[in-house]
Amino acid sequence: MEKFPLKGSREAAAEGNSYITAYQTVMKKSNGHTSSAGAEGEGDANYHDHPLAPHTKLTTSLTAPATDDEDMIDITPRSSPGDVIGGGGGSSSGGYHRETATESDTERDFEHAGNHHNQRTMHHHHHQHVPTHSAFGDPMDGALSFYGSSDVQDDIPGIGQYEDFHTIDWQRDIARDRMRHRYIVKKRQDSVWDLIKGSIDAGSGWLCVLLVGIAAGCVAGMVDIGASWMSDLKHGICPPAFWFNREQCCYPAKQSVFEEGNCSTWKTWPEIFGLSRNGTGPYIISYIWYVLWALLFASLSASLVRMFAPYACGSGIPEIKTILSGFIIRGYLGKWTLLIKSVGLMLSVSAGLTLGKEGPMVHIASCIGNIFSHLFPKYGRNEAKKREILSAAAAAGVSVAFGAPIGGVLFSLEEVSYYFPLKTLWRSFFCALIAAFVLRSLTPFGNEHSVLFFVEYNKPWIFFELIPFVFLGIMGGVIGTFFIKANLWWCRYRKFSKLGQYPVMEVLFVTLVTGIICYPNPFTRMNMNELIFLLVSKCSPGDVTNPLCEYKRMNITMGNSVIEVTEPGPGVYSSIWLLMLTFILKLALTIFTFGMKVPAGLFIPSLLLGAIMGRIVGIGVEQFAYSYPNIWFFTGECADSNLITPGLYAVVGAAAVLGGVTRMTVSLVVIMFELTGGVRYIVPLMAAAMASKWVGDALGRQGIYDAHIALNGYPFLDSKEEFAHTTLAADVMQPKRNETLNVITQDSMTVDDVENLLKETEHNGYPVVVSRENQYLVGFVLRRDLNLAIGNAKRLIEGISSSSIVLFTSTTPTQNLGPQPLKLKKILDMAPITVTDQTPMETVVDMFRKLGLRQTLVTHNGRLLGVITKKDVLRHVKQMDNEDPNTVLFN
Repeated sequence: MEKFPLKGSREAAAEGNSYITAYQTVMKKSNGHTSSAGAEGEGDANYHDHPLAPHTKLTTSLTAPATDDEDMIDITPRSSPGDVIGGGGGSSSGGYHRETATESDTERDFEHAGNHHNQRTMHHHHHQHVPTHSAFGDPMDGALSFYGSSDVQDDIPGIGQYEDFHTIDWQRDIARDRMRHRYIVKKRQDSVWDLIKGSIDAGSGWLCVLLVGIAAGCVAGMVDIGASWMSDLKHGICPPAFWFNREQCCYPAKQSVFEEGNCSTWKTWPEIFGLSRNGTGPYIISYIWYVLWALLFASLSASLVRMFAPYACGSGIPEIKTILSGFIIRGYLGKWTLLIKSVGLMLSVSAGLTLGKEGPMVHIASCIGNIFSHLFPKYGRNEAKKREILSAAAAAGVSVAFGAPIGGVLFSLEEVSYYFPLKTLWRSFFCALIAAFVLRSLTPFGNEHSVLFFVEYNKPWIFFELIPFVFLGIMGGVIGTFFIKANLWWCRYRKFSKLGQYPVMEVLFVTLVTGIICYPNPFTRMNMNELIFLLVSKCSPGDVTNPLCEYKRMNITMGNSVIEVTEPGPGVYSSIWLLMLTFILKLALTIFTFGMKVPAGLFIPSLLLGAIMGRIVGIGVEQFAYSYPNIWFFTGECADSNLITPGLYAVVGAAAVLGGVTRMTVSLVVIMFELTGGVRYIVPLMAAAMASKWVGDALGRQGIYDAHIALNGYPFLDSKEEFAHTTLAADVMQPKRNETLNVITQDSMTVDDVENLLKETEHNGYPVVVSRENQYLVGFVLRRDLNLAIGNAKRLIEGISSSSIVLFTSTTPTQNLGPQPLKLKKILDMAPITVTDQTPMETVVDMFRKLGLRQTLVTHNGRLLGVITKKDVLRHVKQMDNEDPNTVLFN
């Protein structure tokens, strides 16, 4: 066999491609192209003389065990010399035929959607073909000579996209977008039409988030209006106009929640049946109707989720967080999920279950972001770019849920987003602003403020009060941690017991229990939003409808001034007992409700628990000040009137518990003061949020969302955590020592050999080496791309048979006497990220986090040793932390 050089034939057309230019200085120019690309471990100029192996049939010398390692490699070619930059990673809602053998198992592993994984979610997508576009828009846009492909239409359909439940390759997608952008900028000078197209492309991001903001505001308005109408339907109806809720029906009378008597237009169910409003009979009828309506709404919600969109259950934030970190869950952000989540959310909130609509609003907004991103190929076809729109959509979701646009942006930055460049921050700000504006014009909150619990406290807080505020923070951390541990225990039990097989029955049972035990107590019977508003509002003189405000007022003389003091009446004491009972019931019910198969958020129940705790503490501090007005820290402070506002304690307590459950800090404080309009109380809120985070972190590391990500086994590498162990890449890589690695040689395997390798192993990609003897790295090729390319070649290229040699080089061996060779250089990733076997794992983990890698190849003196995938890294981190590494299910 003739010898021919390894590197001399590599072409690179990566003009200015960021991570390739780094190598160009080292490499020799060749073939009149820009340069040869390679990395330290990839067979440098020194190895030009190595003979390539003769064309013998082999299945490869380096074989890794196929048994436990289906996860060995989960990789996609980066845009690099020899790569065809194919279509973007496909929508999260579009289905297509799966190629790999591992997928059926992966899907079985995916508990989250139950036994009916996505059947309905995807059924209407199956007829879509996978786009065959190039990186630069539609194939019709004109031919382009690119990476050895003479024309854009030469691209193999489906190359460069991702399988379901796989991680995206951030580096490749971002590089692809850069190349697309360079191409558009270059074309701008050609004609006016190209200039216009370039300008439209530049503004498409802003236009997309504008549409997302408008749609999110409209959907949120509909959900709010529908939920408030159906919630009131449990109590009665408005005969003059049945589509009015109680507030609109009684609008001229302006009654509060507790006072139903004066509103003649609103009819309760006993009145509809001709009975009076009060009495034993009417009470029993009201009770029965309340429970029946709750059961109807809950069963509808659970059945819709079960039949049409299994992904619409839960809050959705753990999955959104995972998707934004670069994971593909097809159908999770699809049209069916959006529709069923919106309708199911109205129903489950109206059923009176202890859940909020704030978390699901983030999921709904992200669905809207995903759907609109497909109008713009720049985002719809590039998974990394799509995540910029999804981050902005998540901000809009919180913005419309609370009427807190800035809080929404900070929530997206602090809690859900993984990759958040400055450009995304501005777009998120714009998206949240538009969404809040649209929602404000629909005014579902029904008052002149666009926020949920607007309160006006005009009294300043005194320095002494920081002690109870910090105490509330500590309690919030304790309650939050208790809730996380209890809820996780229950979710784990549900997942691994028979209970998980009967999701609708579970929902109905919890609804029945909730309805029966919540109706007798007026605080648990009312809507949770109304109860929080009651708890955070201040008592004005003469407020007789709110039992928390039943104070005896009297004037006493202190020195020269007369001040008014208040002493709690019997209503306040009975309310405190009812509130304590409410707290215990709501805490228990939330533990069992969060994680059921209905759309369910966690913000409102957490805020409610904290507000109850805060109001009780506030009344206690107020009475302390009333009983001992002459203590030194009150002296001089209480000269005009009593300064303690129990409502403020409810706000601080609400922030503390929500902080303890979710471990948010900055965004939490901003959401809370936007929510209540209490800007002067930022310091108390900060003190409570910080105390609750410290206590929560001391008692248990994970917030509720991270805990649910771990429970579901999603591949999420948390960028907040440190890796503090001293292991090396060689300890983690697959295959282990004394085992062999499956590779493909660059020019000595036949189509038959490659197909056998694909059948015998289940890895998601294979390193390409010079030959069996010379295990110097040439590049990396994906299983999916190999399958597509071989299938495509057999269909379309004459002369390709199972004994054709598969070539990953540009030159054809001169002595090739057999059938026509199959050239697959264009699907080869020639610049895979490599590390040496002595690289500390700390560095490797950092590379996975900060570069968004799917895998890295391990070399020693330039020779290939093994591969580290994201799954290997996650399992290693778990092992080092003494947790079960087998909980990581996906690549």
